[in-house]
Amino acid sequence: MKIYIHTDLEGVSGLDEEEQRQFEKKDIYRQSCEKLMLDVNAAVAGAFDGGADHVIVMDGHAGVQRQNFILEMLDERAEYDPREEERWWGKLDESCDATFFIGAHAMAGTINGFLDHTMNSTAIYNFRVNGRKFGELGLWGIMAGGYGVPVVMVSGDEAACAEARAFFHPIETAAVKQGVGRNKAIAYPVDEARARIREAARRSIDLVGKAQPFTPIAPMEIRVEYMRSDFCDRIAGLEGVERVDARTVRMMARDATDILPWRSRKPRAS
Repeated sequence: MKIYIHTDLEGVSGLDEEEQRQFEKKDIYRQSCEKLMLDVNAAVAGAFDGGADHVIVMDGHAGVQRQNFILEMLDERAEYDPREEERWWGKLDESCDATFFIGAHAMAGTINGFLDHTMNSTAIYNFRVNGRKFGELGLWGIMAGGYGVPVVMVSGDEAACAEARAFFHPIETAAVKQGVGRNKAIAYPVDEARARIREAARRSIDLVGKAQPFTPIAPMEIRVEYMRSDFCDRIAGLEGVERVDARTVRMMARDATDILPWRSRKPRAS
């Protein structure tokens, strides 16, 4: 059984202040990356506990330009996926039986969602697929669903776990903290949090064959509403993208690989 683990940083255990995800604060950021690795290893261990025989993990935070994984800390049983920029979903494909999302955060606009945002915390206000608001959890679900792979386990703050349950069923979740406003969280004891991750990962293996891939009706209508009109300018110049108003663009996505216009579309010919 093959499990693919997607990761982010904001939703890891022990990370409870906004400054802990600031890359410029080198020592503090290093500690956050260490926390990420311990959560990842808990999920890897749980997957193997449940019966997986192949686990792949991907560093999903902040693009390929930034290395957040401390590879010498990674469970040696796991395969590391050094994804490429043009294939942001890495080695995920039809050969995977299920996927986890470790370190998740809630979508932009979620009350008491710790560090809530969708793709870009300063630029994107709303991201909608077929009229429904989506965050990174749902978008990863679409990506995995395009390959027939279900999301069976998520860890993150309480708001992220609630969001996961709203999108995916059945699903195992492991809440590691509770947001207090956007920039502060109450972190649960890290040993308890990682035990939750490992146990949820173990239980989630039983969902393989029961959980269904997340597949919205295609072609999918994508609407992205930006914080300001100037953030919208470049996206509005891409092939197949229609500008709806000063801050909103619309496009039709043919499949899962086409849901992020800034990754899948080229500039419109002049």
